[in-house]
Amino acid sequence: MTRRSKRERVSLPWESRGGRWRNALSKTRWQALLGMLLLTVLAVGFTRYASRRVRVRDTLVAVAQVKQAIDQFRADVGRCPRSETELLHPPLSQKHYLHSMPKDGWGRPLTIRCPGHFEDEADVISAGPSGSLSKDDNIQ
Repeated sequence: MTRRSKRERVSLPWESRGGRWRNALSKTRWQALLGMLLLTVLAVGFTRYASRRVRVRDTLVAVAQVKQAIDQFRADVGRCPRSETELLHPPLSQKHYLHSMPKDGWGRPLTIRCPGHFEDEADVISAGPSGSLSKDDNIQ
């Protein structure tokens, strides 16, 4: 009996050990997939963060406009406005303090308390992202 010597064989791609799954689980492909997943999560997170900042900034601008209109009304008339309508169409005056009532960054109306917590100024409040004044995310 003769011994056969072990010869190196040429392996074809479909004959490789493990087949498709081994190639799919190779280290470089998983690293690429994890990298793309991480970039996607970071992009979504940054977009949400930037969107929230823009909405907060728009809300602060709207609050400042309404406070300025209330201060002008109080200087001209000598009292707080009784409603938002008086800022749009003031009594016995041709001045218009606001052309339209601004909304917060989420499209909801602002809440006005005049006189406010302190007697000197009015409180203009946005309900914030939650939409509820009872939660602690209000913007003033």
